[in-house]
Amino acid sequence: MNKAPDGISILAGHESAGDAMTPNPYRIRRVAKDTHDTFTIEIEPANGFQNPSYHPGQFNMLYVFGTGEIPISISGDPGESDRFSHTTRVAGTVTRALHNLKRGEMLGVRGPFGSHWPIEQARGKDVVLVAGGIGLAPLRPALLQLICERDRYRQIVLLYGARTPQDILYLKDLEKWKTRYGIDVYITVDRSTKDWRGHVGVVTTLLSGAPFDSSQAMAFVCGPEIMMRFTVMALLKRGMPSEKIFLSLERNMKCAVGFCGHCQYGPAFICKDGPVFSYERIAWLFSKREI
Repeated sequence: MNKAPDGISILAGHESAGDAMTPNPYRIRRVAKDTHDTFTIEIEPANGFQNPSYHPGQFNMLYVFGTGEIPISISGDPGESDRFSHTTRVAGTVTRALHNLKRGEMLGVRGPFGSHWPIEQARGKDVVLVAGGIGLAPLRPALLQLICERDRYRQIVLLYGARTPQDILYLKDLEKWKTRYGIDVYITVDRSTKDWRGHVGVVTTLLSGAPFDSSQAMAFVCGPEIMMRFTVMALLKRGMPSEKIFLSLERNMKCAVGFCGHCQYGPAFICKDGPVFSYERIAWLFSKREI
């Protein structure tokens, strides 16, 4: 069963919470370096297990045998039903172990879990995707689905901010989305280099001139929480209703099914009620910095 962004609980691909706690066997198809500290791992089901379907915005729990488990958003094409792709940064023991896996090696996978981007609700509207750093990865499946159904949407705008030009993800995709599919792609960096000829500044500086109608648009936002906070303020200032702004909150998730309580966020659990929330639902919490 699926989960809408309003917080209806699901256990995608599983009949019960017990099944959801059992990893399924997957085999490494490919590990590709994206930047100096970021990589994409592509995996396929092993031992006759069928790959479950998923919705853009959902995540998997990846288990490296003998090391540990970590939640990572699915970043692949929803149309590729035989595999999962995950883009992540080397930031700890588990991600380092994932990065060191070779083609043909095995790992365990639980999922998909969580809520998803409300792509169907955006039909007939402008869609604004705002990404900061590795936050582009959870938005990539949404953009690929939007492109696949391009005639159902009006303007599609991607605003992407990276730390430096060397930290920009999916360079080939960004160029293809802009030139082949007519997506309005705007990129900015926090720190420039001598070869960079693009925009310099935080991603929110791109919002004022972005070509979309706030009264007829929806926004999908993913990145560091400080970046999302200022992005929401800029979107509201431009006139976008709070119920049309959606955020992906991914932090402190351990079990993925709301058992352990690590990711409790007020009355909700990010793992099963999120990670995608409407800003209208969490505004009273999102403005509290200590949470």
